[in-house]
Amino acid sequence: MKPAPFSYERPRDIASALSVMTGADGMVKIIAGGQSLGPMLNLRLVAPDTILDITAITELKRADVSGGELTLGACVTHADVEDGRVPDVTRGAMQRVAANIAYRAVRNRGTIGGSLSHADPSADWVSSLTALGASLSLRSVTGTRRVAMKDFILGALESVIASGEMLEAVHVPVMSGTARWGYVKSCRKTGEFAHAIGAVLIDPDAGKARVVIGAVEAAPIVVDDASELFGGKIDSSFASRFDSRIADRLLADSGMADAADRHIHVAVLHKAVAEAA
Repeated sequence: MKPAPFSYERPRDIASALSVMTGADGMVKIIAGGQSLGPMLNLRLVAPDTILDITAITELKRADVSGGELTLGACVTHADVEDGRVPDVTRGAMQRVAANIAYRAVRNRGTIGGSLSHADPSADWVSSLTALGASLSLRSVTGTRRVAMKDFILGALESVIASGEMLEAVHVPVMSGTARWGYVKSCRKTGEFAHAIGAVLIDPDAGKARVVIGAVEAAPIVVDDASELFGGKIDSSFASRFDSRIADRLLADSGMADAADRHIHVAVLHKAVAEAA
């Protein structure tokens, strides 16, 4: 199939892009890599009046470190991260996540901002950036607001991005030298969407841990104070203290009624903890 007819705009700066978003008649859809929107257009699952191509906006391809955080423009690709073309503030964590997104052809064109804006619960960046404590800059003609990644996803394919607003940048804190990282997903075969994701950032020296359970057909389950999962204490023996029963209860309390689904998610999370150790 082919997409329904639409107008096409390719601005050169953010101000012009925002002007198109607020001035165009009907529905406007932003496209960058097009790895999600392209198929939806061809299947006519969406039929926008205007396609706004943001790939010519240099500001959205920035990658720099300042004030203890990495800032990535929304048009930075998965391959940019995988190949080390952006500064590494996560001691290789983001590179490993990027390298396992779909296939290389997808990573060459798919963008970090596009993936997050699509808000697919099974997307790698949704869970991993939440675990890394990232935040996002959302831009409109009235200004810029900053939203914590853990508050960004409202549900499946639903985020806090408002009408006339676009995702401008991703901000990732520099990872502590004592922090441990684990990220594991379960897919039926390479390149398919995950049906369970576990992401953990654990700092035994600081006694802190952030745990994210993703691909749950809703917003990821975020546990900022995860000590309960480790017997009430986070130390160097955290891996042996992981309590699968608590993880299972968290999933049940979130509404996951199927015991088999919970088992897969708990097993994946356990593997992420083991990887961190």
